[in-house]
Amino acid sequence: MNERMKIGHLFPLKSTPLLPNKAQESRLPKSTEFQDMLDAKVLKFSHHAEVRMQQRGIQLQPESLTKIINAVEEAASKGAQDSLIVYRDIAMIVNVPSRTVVTAMDGGQMRSNVFTQIDSAIILS
Repeated sequence: MNERMKIGHLFPLKSTPLLPNKAQESRLPKSTEFQDMLDAKVLKFSHHAEVRMQQRGIQLQPESLTKIINAVEEAASKGAQDSLIVYRDIAMIVNVPSRTVVTAMDGGQMRSNVFTQIDSAIILS
């Protein structure tokens, strides 16, 4: 079970139900509360973050994504807005309210950087 996954494969950004006719559509709840709950548990990647991850050869395993999502949830519970999340040799800046990874870097870039415009940092092991 050492398969690599691509961004968006396990955690899709949005999904819409396939409806065969309008009669079924009228039975769907009008509230978006359920969709909001689903969106809160999803980690999204900005285009910039996707490009940086490809350039830097960063690939995340499903268990890594789960740990990062849990860290984002914890940051949200503490009121964080923009967090630095360090996991092994990967650093990510995450906009917590939108659950979006803004940028990512590997160990080499992480050591020589100053991180600005963050209000929290989470170091995962």
